[in-house]
Amino acid sequence: MVVIMKQGFTPEQLQEAILAMKAGGVKVNISKGSETTVLGAEGNAAKVDLEMLEQLPGVERVMRVSEPYKKANRKYHPDDTVIDLGNGTAVGGKKLAVIAGPCSVESESQIVGVAQAVKAAGASALRGGAFKPRTSPYAFQGLECEGLKLLQEAKEATSLPIVTEIMSTEYIELFEECVDVIQVGARNMQNFDLLKKLGKCTTKPILLKRGLSSTIEEWLMSAEYIMAGGNQKVILCERGIRTFETFTRNTLDLSAVLAVKQLSHLPVVVDPSHACGKAWMVERMSLAAIAAGADGLIIEVHNDPKNALCDGAQSITPEQFSQLMGKVGDMARCVGREV
Repeated sequence: MVVIMKQGFTPEQLQEAILAMKAGGVKVNISKGSETTVLGAEGNAAKVDLEMLEQLPGVERVMRVSEPYKKANRKYHPDDTVIDLGNGTAVGGKKLAVIAGPCSVESESQIVGVAQAVKAAGASALRGGAFKPRTSPYAFQGLECEGLKLLQEAKEATSLPIVTEIMSTEYIELFEECVDVIQVGARNMQNFDLLKKLGKCTTKPILLKRGLSSTIEEWLMSAEYIMAGGNQKVILCERGIRTFETFTRNTLDLSAVLAVKQLSHLPVVVDPSHACGKAWMVERMSLAAIAAGADGLIIEVHNDPKNALCDGAQSITPEQFSQLMGKVGDMARCVGREV
């Protein structure tokens, strides 16, 4: 349940409402928005006296919340959340964030060169996989810790914040030291041990990709695991879901962007590269994502896609990315955003 306070309530009226909720055995989360202050009940609210609460002088109304996710719920937090990535870059709000870089880090020259190219084109942050979850155990698995060092070199050369995927709880301390945004991949979206520890053991922003066959509620519940642990900096990423269609790698669910923006205050970015699996689709699907209300994009860019060690077919070149960024700026202005 949530309690909506009246405009102009007094501190005494706020405290009275909080005490009445606590008397029912719940913890109270206070969310102060630009126009509304909301008191969210955490726990079993069955013993809270709703009629008494509604009659308190500072209370506008009391709402029951049926959704199991509380901290991620817009009813508990009416205003959009804006998450700082570092170096003046943020996800959410009016400005779109564009995260770009190769699927995997392959060499110093490759990652530094791509980082410099995407920054020159206007990218907000650098993506690059150091640890790579692959369907085949014989496929390239990433450079691992060496890849993280190369990402740091690319950051030193460009000042772009680093976004990279974590595979195991054993690397949280290392990622805390050298990564700006920790990505949880689609295959780990319901790795609850990892989610809980990312909530408790780091304050870094978490980019949470939607699972291959996950519902929107399951996706939001995974975000709830992180937030319940104490880390409120969650960015949701729609990267396509598995359907019966085989022409594309996955099916990009842009309706999920609209749904999540309605249900949650968390920012949402779209990954058209993984969703489609085809480089020639990336531009149009990026523009469609912005039109649908996405807060940003995460795009795979490689300097030599034909010889990439991972996902070359869905990677665009730095030149194509530069052209795309011009069109992203045009589309952003059409929907009242900016890059």
